[in-house]
Amino acid sequence: MNNNKLQLMFAGLFLCAAAMPAFAEEKTGEEKKLETSGAVLDKDASKPEGEKLVTDKIKAEYAVDEARVQSLRDKKLGYGEISIALGLAQSLPGGITDANVDKIMAMRQGPPVMGWGKIAKDLGLKLGPVQSKVHKISAEMKKDKKAENEKGKKREKMEKREKMEKHEKMEKREKPEMGGKH
Repeated sequence: MNNNKLQLMFAGLFLCAAAMPAFAEEKTGEEKKLETSGAVLDKDASKPEGEKLVTDKIKAEYAVDEARVQSLRDKKLGYGEISIALGLAQSLPGGITDANVDKIMAMRQGPPVMGWGKIAKDLGLKLGPVQSKVHKISAEMKKDKKAENEKGKKREKMEKREKMEKHEKMEKREKPEMGGKH
């Protein structure tokens, strides 16, 4: 009897394992790129001053206010996911409205939980334009970061030069004049 239960249990596990791929959603290359760009935004936001910069880029790209971004943050979304959700909502008739954003978030959070590719497909949208916008935001962040690094390097060089000049002036003052009357 115990042997039969064990066999049934293993058979059930085997069937579940075999059926899982049928339920798993296969991600397209476009969806993988989208999620990678989203992850870059999340990484950028985790750095000092990054959160404000990413929020500002999202606000500018999607013409939304801080309250819209914050309401999505309150739903435990990362900045990449926020950008994707807003990009999809923007592509819907009416653009970024509460109803469109709520519709997308309901599909994303389920049940059943859907990937971005499935959401786009079910809404009759393409992920390419959304991916382009998310990538654009992450590229702008990278550009801003590079410019900030350059400013920092220039500032360091100037400070170093000023210190050296100050040091040289002090050395000149300390040296007594060689000629003169005594």
